Amino acid sequence: MSTTGLPPAADADLARVTEALHMITPRWNVRILLALNEPSQRYTQIADKLPYLHSGQLHPKIRSLCDAGLVERTEHSTRHVTYGLTRRGRQLLPVLPVIAAWAEEHLEKPEQPLSAIEQVEDCLTLLTRRQAVAILWVLKARQEASARVLAGFVMPGSYWTSIYPPLRQLIDDGLVVTAGAGQPYRLSPGGDGLGHVFGALSMWAAGRPMDHAARHPLWGRTEPSAMTAPRTWVSHPSRLPAPTAPPAPAVQTQPARRPAWQHGDLFSHAIPVAPKAAPAMGGARR
Repeated sequence: MSTTGLPPAADADLARVTEALHMITPRWNVRILLALNEPSQRYTQIADKLPYLHSGQLHPKIRSLCDAGLVERTEHSTRHVTYGLTRRGRQLLPVLPVIAAWAEEHLEKPEQPLSAIEQVEDCLTLLTRRQAVAILWVLKARQEASARVLAGFVMPGSYWTSIYPPLRQLIDDGLVVTAGAGQPYRLSPGGDGLGHVFGALSMWAAGRPMDHAARHPLWGRTEPSAMTAPRTWVSHPSRLPAPTAPPAPAVQTQPARRPAWQHGDLFSHAIPVAPKAAPAMGGARR
């Protein structure tokens, strides 16, 4: 059943990507998936890796990930139960470095460095706001559009001014821009850069190899460099002095490799009890 005014194939693709985002975005879900990226483990072993979650929080989340088909529960005996990632769950993990790379490049820089997992969570928070993905999808397809036109695609059958709250949120988040009142809306560089993320999620949701993301009919038009050669994840640009003479362009000789999702690396920064708002230092808002 169509949920937007987009053509059926685009609408189905958008629906799959939106569903994928809602599977992994709930708080702690990505961390649980990463903790399970090992041979099957008992519940106590998983809990030891996530000490900030008590049993009343962890168990329902594992159950929901099982229901989503990302985690499997194996009952060896009455007292011996293990959990591990399904094939679909393991196929999702390569999407996470793509999300982290986008956040590192486009989100504003906080005062304190963030771990890769925090970068992923910040990006997912922006993308699961109400109507966010649908608006970004339509703006990518049309290049620019008025609020009324956007509403006709994103929420057909609703009064068109209902588009303004989610649209203003995307502007505040730095993903959409406009020249002023009455002017059309378009994607910001950060919004357009989400092509790598949406392409990867679309391929995963459709059960296709992630290296096909560059062929996505809409988002694949962006140069897929971030897909093929993920960057080293840091939270601040290098402060090394610039070379005295610009080096000649060189072809990358080392094979691209995915950053290792080591448990210690991912959780190398303590989680603040009350996160502070990041200062405005350029880039989309966190």
